[in-house]
Amino acid sequence: MAERNFSPVGFFSRNSLLCLFTITSILFVLSWLSVLRSTGRPRFIDRSLLPNSKPFAVSDISNSDSQNPIDIEPSIENEEKEPEEENCRKCSSNYPILKVFMYDLPAEFHFGLLNWTPEGESVWPDIRTKIPAYPGGLNLQHSIEYWLTLDLLSSEFPGFQNAHTAIRVHNSSEADVVFVPFFSSLSYNHFIKMRPRRKGKNNGNNQLQDKLVKFLNAQAEWNLSEGRDHIIMAHHPNSMLDARMKLSSSMFILSDFGRYPPHVANVGKDVIAPYKHVIKGFINDTSDFDSRPTLLYFQGAIYRKDGGFIRHELYYLLRDEKDVHFAFGNTQGDGINKATIGMHSSKFCLNIAGDTPSSNRLFDAIASHCVPVIISDEIELPYEDVLDYSEFCIFVRTSDSLKEKFLINLIRSIKKDEWTRMWRRLKEVENHFEFQYPSKEGDAVQMIWQAIVRKVPSIRLKLHRSRRFARTSVGRERVKTSMQMPKNFW
Repeated sequence: MAERNFSPVGFFSRNSLLCLFTITSILFVLSWLSVLRSTGRPRFIDRSLLPNSKPFAVSDISNSDSQNPIDIEPSIENEEKEPEEENCRKCSSNYPILKVFMYDLPAEFHFGLLNWTPEGESVWPDIRTKIPAYPGGLNLQHSIEYWLTLDLLSSEFPGFQNAHTAIRVHNSSEADVVFVPFFSSLSYNHFIKMRPRRKGKNNGNNQLQDKLVKFLNAQAEWNLSEGRDHIIMAHHPNSMLDARMKLSSSMFILSDFGRYPPHVANVGKDVIAPYKHVIKGFINDTSDFDSRPTLLYFQGAIYRKDGGFIRHELYYLLRDEKDVHFAFGNTQGDGINKATIGMHSSKFCLNIAGDTPSSNRLFDAIASHCVPVIISDEIELPYEDVLDYSEFCIFVRTSDSLKEKFLINLIRSIKKDEWTRMWRRLKEVENHFEFQYPSKEGDAVQMIWQAIVRKVPSIRLKLHRSRRFARTSVGRERVKTSMQMPKNFW
């Protein structure tokens, strides 16, 4: 019988495969044990190695630089707070301090227009001893330049810092923005309104604007930023008519955009500020829906140009309606007192477009706690990024208001409960439209500074982008050359 042949190569091959299979099985089991162990107990993480050592869900909002306090949703435990507390939280001083460099313009640009004469080398009055008075009447409605300048001057006084969003710095390299203290609205009223015979091109108002443009063009701060970080006040619609195009790169503080083309002024770069109300505020208002006998109130100029044509159209629609007061009026004589009594005793107050989209009447209504009915399609409103005006105003499209019975039926459909909610909200927000000195937290002065604070990141973005090619020697010509198409592109 033949012997079987024994092959050592086959024997070793089978043993090698068996060992390989065994080792692989052991490693597979160990890996699964490791996975199960890792899911059984959380492993320790050294949070000091993380960018923020606090858990992200409970980060400290008050100390965070990356979040705007007005955009933070309230926590569940705070949802039941009163509306007034919520309002204060949104518009409080939890803003970074705005550092403002202010030019020492000659007095003729600011307090000199109030018949103040400088003493010594200082161009500013000592407002700790006496404050130059601002003219009354309708002059006051565009007086924001006066209040902002006073607030900035007082920011250097001991004990005033607590109420300030903005503080003055004397080194422009430390500043966030540059403030141009030209009282442009007062200049217009002083030289044009009060001296109508001097309306020619060489009137004092135009001369000041020309001097201002020359002054700014000579300043290193203006040339460094091309004016992008400069604040110029032009609240009266007719102020800065000559200079606005030359200074359009700056941030304007305006009442509306009615007299400005979009490339000169727009909501992206500029700030809308409230008028100062002319009528008396309603102190200790204990009125209610039933104690205000007039349903709808309007008193003012009825025949206006531009968008104000609607006023006389509405006059003919509403003049015979019960409980509606729609009459011509002005500030002369006892006009302001009559308007105060009328608005304080009315449930709703009409704010209709005039020569421009806005008017002081809206802010008179807020001060009267008379629910504003706004009929102005192009109106821009102060601080609308932090205030919801639909909570205390009624908005009506111009086209709808001119429909027969549309407006009066809409107003009559608003019942006591809804009106009372809006009336209460008016009382909560009225402080945000109040100009005063010394300024107080949450008033109009601080709200305007806070609106500027919210523009600073955009200003910095524009400045940084403008410096991209600052080091190149041929500037724009090099950019154009680099953008040429190759000859064989097509």
